[in-house]
Amino acid sequence: MEPTEGPGKKPLMEVVLSGFGGQGVIKAGQILGRAVAIHEGRNAVMGQSYGPESRGGACKTEVIIADGEIAYPRVVAPDIAVVLSQEAYRQIGLGRPADCLLIAEEDLVQVDAEAERGRRVARVPATKLAEQLGRRIVLNIVTLGFLCGTTGIVSADALKKTIVESVPKGTEQLNLRAFEAGYEYARRFADQERKERP
Repeated sequence: MEPTEGPGKKPLMEVVLSGFGGQGVIKAGQILGRAVAIHEGRNAVMGQSYGPESRGGACKTEVIIADGEIAYPRVVAPDIAVVLSQEAYRQIGLGRPADCLLIAEEDLVQVDAEAERGRRVARVPATKLAEQLGRRIVLNIVTLGFLCGTTGIVSADALKKTIVESVPKGTEQLNLRAFEAGYEYARRFADQERKERP
């Protein structure tokens, strides 16, 4: 599947993933960065921040991907913002640059239709898709599948290899199914976008 009209592979890409503790936001950032650096031979740096709560507190990870050197290890103007909670949308989504693609969890994030007019928003029911697989905890991997299928920022093969290397033993197949669920949803999202174009 070709990615939908997203950022694609630019010489330097800045990605922010944000949500709350327990959603696997940090793990998703680690997998994305490793996939790019280890399996695609590009450069990547990742930073993370989170509240003092082990679950439920705000957390965020920033991943910068580049073909050359990365001069500054923090995201300045994200190309892609992934938000998995309403608070993440308020803090990250609404303040993002005009050309930044927003990927929002469909059931947990209510986007501001007026604020998003003319901007690209992709919504994914990551929690619901994860629940259909029997484990809500894999919503982060569903989200990575959707991110991959929507933007083409990293290859599906690189991400799948990294998922297998990064998840607990015995959960590899579950996580690969989660990735495929998000990736397939991205394909359907792209088809729907094409139908809705004038």
